[in-house]
Amino acid sequence: MLETLPLTAFLLIGASALLLAIGVVPLMRQLALQTGTVDRPAARKIHSAPVPLLGGAAIYLTFILVLFFFGDRNYINEAIGIFVGASFMSFMGIIDDRWGLGSYVKLAGQLGAAAILIYSGVKVQLFDSWLDIAVTLVWVVGITNALNLLDNMDGLSGGVAMIAAIFFTLLAAMSKQYLVGVLAAALAGACAGFLVYNWNPARIFMGDAGSLFLGFMLAAVAIKLRFPSNSTTVTWMIPVLVLGLPLFDTLLVFVSRLRRGKNPLTTPGKDHVSHRLASLLSSRREAVLVCYLIGCGFGLAAIFVSQASWIEAIFVATSLALLGLYGLWRLEFQNGGVRPT
Repeated sequence: MLETLPLTAFLLIGASALLLAIGVVPLMRQLALQTGTVDRPAARKIHSAPVPLLGGAAIYLTFILVLFFFGDRNYINEAIGIFVGASFMSFMGIIDDRWGLGSYVKLAGQLGAAAILIYSGVKVQLFDSWLDIAVTLVWVVGITNALNLLDNMDGLSGGVAMIAAIFFTLLAAMSKQYLVGVLAAALAGACAGFLVYNWNPARIFMGDAGSLFLGFMLAAVAIKLRFPSNSTTVTWMIPVLVLGLPLFDTLLVFVSRLRRGKNPLTTPGKDHVSHRLASLLSSRREAVLVCYLIGCGFGLAAIFVSQASWIEAIFVATSLALLGLYGLWRLEFQNGGVRPT
């Protein structure tokens, strides 16, 4: 089926994940309440009442069940390393949500999960040397933390991850990369089902169990994505563009916190793109929707680059990089009417 109708198969997998998540998330919400796995209000948080966690566990469970029942076993068996690493990340997130883990413990876990990927043969192929291992470690840890940092507003991280997964699915269908398409479609559907309950005002949060899992999976799917007809440089522009918003948000947060003498990894704060947009627009919902539009813009640029010539791809990438630098200057150095706290 996947060989003759890849896009139809991906749509079926995504729809199955959506419906299953709609049923699974409420069950995990009840479990979170019964076990006391809740996110309590704090000075650095925007919610005023305890909210159940374990939404991320629901995303993970949905993802695994859909792949087990609907995925093509011939392709899924190729992704054992991805499954093991993703499961490790999700379970580590559950432990952190319930009992708490230090930032450096989580960083060590992320490096361990990335090492599992590399050991299974899933790694960046740019230099044909040990540098590929180093780039893979930086990429996986970077994207994982980018999604974790982005989980700061109702519907934000899940929606941005869903949009990125949708574009990965489209790119996979266009190039007939079935494994990437299956993984991305299941991820997109699971996120969409979760968003039914996570849209403002959220009835459940994904927690680290979700953000760490989503970040790891998106990083792994990006590594597996291939475009043999394009140069290696252009091929790697594509996943960077799809994940442009989380990467920009991470850069903004790092620059902002370093300028204020804070530790970028361990210092919480309302200095993200979403917080600044919410202050400018006076609406959290509108800020999240603007982030969705930005994510879609990056995804469309990635699709264009996948079909473009080398010169066209370089032009698009350079233009977006300059736009990103302007955005960084406007939001941070000019504050954009917002002062991070």
